Amino acid sequence: MITVSYTAILQLLLPEMILVVTALLVLAVDLPISRTAQTRTRFTIGAVISAIGCIGAIAQIVRVPQQANLFDGTLVIGPEIQLIQVAILALTVLIVAMAVGSSFTSHVGEYLAVALFATVGMMLLVSTVNILLIFLSLELLSLSLYVLAAFNKLSSHSAEAALKYFLFGGTSAAFLLFGLSLLYGLSNSTNLVQIAHAIKNQPLDPFLAVAMVMIVLGFGFKVAAVPFHFWAPDVYEGAPANSAALISSSAKVAGFIIFYQVMVIGFAGAEGSSDWGRYTAGWVPVVAVVAALSMVLGNLVAIAQTSVRRLLAYSAIAHAGYILLALVSHTEQSFVALLYYAITYAMTLIGAFGVISIVEEQAGGEKLSDFAGLSRRAPILSLCMLIFMLSLGGIPPLAGFFGKFLLFASTLSAGQHTLGLLWLVALAIAMSTVSLYYYLQVLKRIYIAEPASETGPIQVPIARQVVLCAIALSILLLGCAPNLFLTWLRQPIRIAHF
Repeated sequence: MITVSYTAILQLLLPEMILVVTALLVLAVDLPISRTAQTRTRFTIGAVISAIGCIGAIAQIVRVPQQANLFDGTLVIGPEIQLIQVAILALTVLIVAMAVGSSFTSHVGEYLAVALFATVGMMLLVSTVNILLIFLSLELLSLSLYVLAAFNKLSSHSAEAALKYFLFGGTSAAFLLFGLSLLYGLSNSTNLVQIAHAIKNQPLDPFLAVAMVMIVLGFGFKVAAVPFHFWAPDVYEGAPANSAALISSSAKVAGFIIFYQVMVIGFAGAEGSSDWGRYTAGWVPVVAVVAALSMVLGNLVAIAQTSVRRLLAYSAIAHAGYILLALVSHTEQSFVALLYYAITYAMTLIGAFGVISIVEEQAGGEKLSDFAGLSRRAPILSLCMLIFMLSLGGIPPLAGFFGKFLLFASTLSAGQHTLGLLWLVALAIAMSTVSLYYYLQVLKRIYIAEPASETGPIQVPIARQVVLCAIALSILLLGCAPNLFLTWLRQPIRIAHF
């Protein structure tokens, strides 16, 4: 039996510990200045401390690469895990940077601390193959997100969003826990690899089928896939902009990755097939149906939205359908495509919500009409929004286009027969074309519609403007030169043999 010292365990968990200490430091620094400093100043100080903590955690991961598998897969550290953790931390840096100068809550220290605790949950979530810790990490993340959604106490929409999020989330957690408990009963193990060995080459047991459906339901809620999406529009609309950005970006990245790992590793040998005309029972056909429904409903309902936040919510449902194609194909190439697409999509959403937060502060709303004539009032802000919307629509040469190309190509190459998964890719391309309509509706208001006569120039905080421009340039650069990112992604994935 291999013994591991507490010092070695703490060394492996040092990035998470840095974040926890940073969260406590933010609380300690904010407490004495809460009575004297303005809310915007407190947010700036807290955001700087939070960003420094995240950068410190990134530096620790990069400086000391680790390789470990402890306690029956409870803690798994490797190059691919550390890469994902670095991406999550980088997205958190962008989110807290967008909070500079905010004023939506007076509980500044608490807000930033909970955001950091959510990031700790994400980092633990992607670094385990033990279903018990998966559930505990997921609940740490979920509970943090429920609280973040309710932080704007002056808004009844924020309270409503948090309540719906909590109720739907609690129900989905019960389904997920039930499915995981069935897996444990069938395999007598909490390790995904050992679970796969126990169920491999066995007929599709009714209990195994129920476990599949329950787990797809539980994770389907986390990634806002149809028909488990009902919470998303209300939460995206009611939560503070920074909270909505966190929910829709880094939390989604962690959710998709653990969804992929549970299905591909834990249910290895029970995949089935969703190839055209050659369907066989398994989890792949279930995920394929969820992906198809998400793409269709998300894109069609988004057309009717007049709220930009709700538009992005239904757009997120559609993008969840696109990303689920990586699970349907479940190859090494599709996992790389999932990472590229999910991370660049998360960056784009952070930028879009950053623009929305500024428009809300200046115009008092986030309806399509509130964006009328934005190009005359804030040209740099409008240019950033142009890049974000076109990238979401998959227009070259932006990262969104290459992400979809990579995702669709990996899905096509995974088909085992002539038609294979062509039907699913064709549907995705058709729905991507539909999505251009509502993304262009936003840009039409920004660049063509006339602003109200009494409106003046929008004052954009320098820090937020710099962050938005950096995100927009990154989206452009990653679209024009995707190998800059793909080379970084592919090396650890090959080592991990996903």
